[in-house]
Amino acid sequence: MPFLNRLQRWADDRPDGTAVVVDGQRLSWEELRDTAAGLLPDTPAVTMLSEENSLHFATAFAAAVAGERQCAVLDPLWPQQLQDGIRDRIRDAVPAASGASTPSEPAAGLELADGLPDTTFLIGLTSGTTSVPKAFTRTRRSWQLSFDASVQFFGLAVDDKTLAPGPLAASLNLYALAECLYAGSEFHTLSRFDVGDAHAAVSHDGITRLVLVPTMLRLLSERGLSGGVDASGIRTIICAGSKLDARTLEAARRWAPNATIFEYYGASELSFVSGAGLRPGQQPEQRGAAIGKPFPGVGIRILDDDGAELPDGTDGNICVRSGMVSDGYLWGDDGQALQSFDGWHTVGDQGYLDGGTLHMLGRRSDMIITAGTNVYPHEVELALASVPGVAAAVAAGLADDLRGQKVVAGIVPSHGGVTATQLKAGVEDVLARNKRPLEYFALAELPLTDRGKLSRELLLDWIARNDSRIRRLG
Repeated sequence: MPFLNRLQRWADDRPDGTAVVVDGQRLSWEELRDTAAGLLPDTPAVTMLSEENSLHFATAFAAAVAGERQCAVLDPLWPQQLQDGIRDRIRDAVPAASGASTPSEPAAGLELADGLPDTTFLIGLTSGTTSVPKAFTRTRRSWQLSFDASVQFFGLAVDDKTLAPGPLAASLNLYALAECLYAGSEFHTLSRFDVGDAHAAVSHDGITRLVLVPTMLRLLSERGLSGGVDASGIRTIICAGSKLDARTLEAARRWAPNATIFEYYGASELSFVSGAGLRPGQQPEQRGAAIGKPFPGVGIRILDDDGAELPDGTDGNICVRSGMVSDGYLWGDDGQALQSFDGWHTVGDQGYLDGGTLHMLGRRSDMIITAGTNVYPHEVELALASVPGVAAAVAAGLADDLRGQKVVAGIVPSHGGVTATQLKAGVEDVLARNKRPLEYFALAELPLTDRGKLSRELLLDWIARNDSRIRRLG
């Protein structure tokens, strides 16, 4: 069961308790259950849900996974042509998507209850705006195992109030919604991300838990500090998407001094892999690329491209064995996106183990090969983020006739700014010579996807077009 059987329990036990809040509007557990149940007669066997965050989204999603139904959540910001193409592909790939309006079995069609554990309930879509996203499937059992692992790892309690201010079309936030419904814990979101609205929720709604990407945490923390927004009631901060840089971590610890700050590594196809939490007052270890220990029920190995296990400290494919892994792809599988070595799965992320701690280096597809040296942009970005005068950094590989590629970096300066000379000096003792950027650019803003993640491709596009948001540093 993903969460519907639990939802029935919470609606019976505390019908008037708050389940979901969007922009200050609330649904009780009873209202959520009854509204979702009322949608069932018109909910098809396969729902393609595309809408912005709302109370209706929560009820429609609950109805869309009832019984043996399946749901695909499309990003409403994707171009209509892209959305139409995805809908057509789902109809071609999933027979039930072109069948009757509701499942044929009466019990599955009219009851707000979970289907069998090994049945597919979610058609996940990788993010993307310029090409058709890949589609993968998840079973109900895989998400229940994920819930059990994350509730234990992050310490989600019934009295927590979780704010996930990003779009519910993104897997991070969709999962947070479902996890809270499973745990019987109050879930908050915003119709659209807005720093002021998020601060208002923290101040007035008693938020105890944040789930968000690092760029959002940076904005909330720094502006919260400058605006005097009290975040002392926040007990937990969960960040995903990329490793926290030193500046963001420092700002978050000052803004929310009582919070344990978690960062973790995972992937939509793999679910949770590893993570670590920094408790209030605890001194952070050497930042580097470390991303914690395995989640409960997860095994990690570093394997080479032939499936052979590599020793500690050696880079290779981060491979995972757990019951939380997805079933595979409906389309988009090029043989590399999700590989399996005798039951050990990888999405191509590279890293190494050191005493049981996973160190994350990045996607192989992001790797820069310069003069025969492999450079992961992530390690360059972490080094630059520690340089005084740098608010944020992004690195990429620019085509170069001599080296094949050369490392370039974009910097969002903090107050007072920073020069190329200062940047070069700042990474001198951190990065090997052949990993240091050869060109630096000042950025008016970070190049981000519509889901708030760093886009190295967009940085290169800005450089190629001499975009107004970018300026070369001498």
